[in-house]
Amino acid sequence: MNPVLLWFHQLGSPPRFHQFASRWAPWLIGASLPLMLWGLYQALWVVPPDYQQGDSYRILFVHVPAAWMSLFIYAVMAVNAFIALVWRIKLSEQLAMCCAPIGAAFTALCLATGSLWGKPMWGTWWTWDARLTSELVLLFLYLGVIGLYAAIEDRRAAARAACFLALVGVVNVPIVHFSVVWWNTLHQGSTIKLFGQSTMDPAMLPPLLLMALGTKLWFAGSLLRRTRAALVEMESGKEWVRRLMERGQ
Repeated sequence: MNPVLLWFHQLGSPPRFHQFASRWAPWLIGASLPLMLWGLYQALWVVPPDYQQGDSYRILFVHVPAAWMSLFIYAVMAVNAFIALVWRIKLSEQLAMCCAPIGAAFTALCLATGSLWGKPMWGTWWTWDARLTSELVLLFLYLGVIGLYAAIEDRRAAARAACFLALVGVVNVPIVHFSVVWWNTLHQGSTIKLFGQSTMDPAMLPPLLLMALGTKLWFAGSLLRRTRAALVEMESGKEWVRRLMERGQ
C-alpha cells in the first residue's frame, strides 16, 4: 500500500487518532493565536484607513476570514459526511459532527460583524440581500446538523442522519459564494481573487492573510480536540479508553 494511504488508514483507528490529536492540537492552537493577534494588531493600528469607508472597514479583517471559514468548514464537514455514509468510518462521522459547532460559530460571527459594518455603510443592520440570506441559511444548516445529531439517542444512527443533512445542504455553499455574481446584490463583490487582479490595496493584504491562516490553524486544532473527546466518549467501554483513564489522559 502507498505509504501516504497507509498512514491515513492507520489514522482512522480511534486510538491512533487520539494519539495524533493529543500531539498536534496544542501546537496548532498555539500557532494560531500569535498569527491572529498579529493580524488584528496590523488591522487596527498599522494599515491605513480606507479612502471611502474610513476606519469602519477594519471590521472586515474579522468578517472576511469568518466568512471564508464558514464555507471552508462546511466543505470539510460535507467531505467527512460523504466518507462516513459511503464507508461507515466512525472517525469521519465524528469529524463531521465536530465541524458543525465550529462552523456555526464562524457563521454567526460573520453575520454579526457584517451587520456591524452594514449599519454605517448601508444604513441598516440587515437586508434580505442574496449573500446575507444564503449565509443565514448556512447557519440554519449548521444548527440543523447539530440539532438532528442531538435528537437521536443512537449515536451512530444520529451521525448518519446528520451526515445526510450535511450533504443535502452542501448545495448552499456555491450559492453563498457566487451569489454576488449570479444576482444584483447590495453586498460588494470579491475584492481578493485567485485568478485575475484583486481590488484590495496591497497594504491591506498581510493582516487579512494572517487572520485567514490563523483561523484555519485554530479550526484544525479545535477540530482535533473536539473529535478526540467525542471518540473517547463514544468508545468509553473499549480497552484503549480504559488504559487512557488509568494513565489520567
